[in-house]
Amino acid sequence: MGLFKKSESEGKKEILTAREFEEVFDLYYKQVRNFLYYKTSKSELSEDVAQDAFVKLWETREKIDKSSLKAYVFTIANNLMINKLKREQLKYKFLNYAEERNDNQTPQYLMEMQEFDEKLQAVLAKIPDGAREVFLMNRIDGLKYREIAEILGLSMKAVEKRMSRALAILRDELDRKV
Repeated sequence: MGLFKKSESEGKKEILTAREFEEVFDLYYKQVRNFLYYKTSKSELSEDVAQDAFVKLWETREKIDKSSLKAYVFTIANNLMINKLKREQLKYKFLNYAEERNDNQTPQYLMEMQEFDEKLQAVLAKIPDGAREVFLMNRIDGLKYREIAEILGLSMKAVEKRMSRALAILRDELDRKV
């Protein structure tokens, strides 16, 4: 099942070449897109995330093991989709909460909410992937640190550290208690 020949220097990782990347793209793009579509039933979103996965593959081509490219690209795609869906979920929860709180929304209030939402999305994008994932799993999905650690295969300390980092960034950027 070798897409690429084994390297003579087994210990070293070789950088994925442009030609090899093209082969991987041609071989797996449709499978990745379909995998994402089966998970979400959203064609356009599946296309976007599949493309983003291959962009990320290209960006990390120096760090990957060529023998596990298929698993790697599927993992990238899955993680990107999870992050994207969690961001959307956070946005909708926030908007629903805001709507429930104030039925008499003035134009000024609506504008402030829109500005805050834009700022929140920008701040969430600044949080490193691992920290954002832990934050969203805790605050949106309501998972406990122990559950997050089990799901992500991390220690409790690693989950706590990631959560602390996410909260620090949110506090600094939003000037609010999170």
